[in-house]
Amino acid sequence: MTEREGIFAGDDPFAIARSWLAEAEKTEPNDPNAIALATVDGQGLPNVRMVLLKEIEADAFMFYTNYESAKAGEIVLTNKAAFVLHWKSLRRQVRVRGITEKEEGEKADAYYASRALQSRLGAWASRQSRPLASRGELMAEVAMVTARRGVAPARPPFWGGFRIRPLEIEFWADGAFRLHDRFRWCRDTLDGEWQIDRLYP
Repeated sequence: MTEREGIFAGDDPFAIARSWLAEAEKTEPNDPNAIALATVDGQGLPNVRMVLLKEIEADAFMFYTNYESAKAGEIVLTNKAAFVLHWKSLRRQVRVRGITEKEEGEKADAYYASRALQSRLGAWASRQSRPLASRGELMAEVAMVTARRGVAPARPPFWGGFRIRPLEIEFWADGAFRLHDRFRWCRDTLDGEWQIDRLYP
């Protein structure tokens, strides 16, 4: 028997993450794909906010946002980000740290087209992270965008995806008396070999 059994078993950390997320989708009451995304600004001050993880690819984690937002500006500044997925119902979490890249191609177009119409129009209307005088002003902007863009708006040029290609992934599961199980997958480069360590809780 190997050290990594059960929910930690496998030689592909992305497959393990997809398996955990699929399990969480059955038990979490809201947004099992919500991640706390961390970035750092130009002064080195960290920022964190909740966003929705939209896909676990073969070698990356994908989410979408307004490229003019604070988070996007900080990501572009450093080309780095981190996040944690936490599921209270499963008492598990996945932590990821890595290198970012934009997704502005067909995949971003397809995801944008799959969103509800009001969400697509809202992406055009929102000047994300900038001051807003009132909700009425926002709704007026949505109305103007609706009249201008119609029922099939194209993806805004300032809106798209980010991939996080991890250098580190940690899988954590709750243990009795706070003796948790932690396994960290690390590599020095994006094409490097994974080293797997069990960590003290």
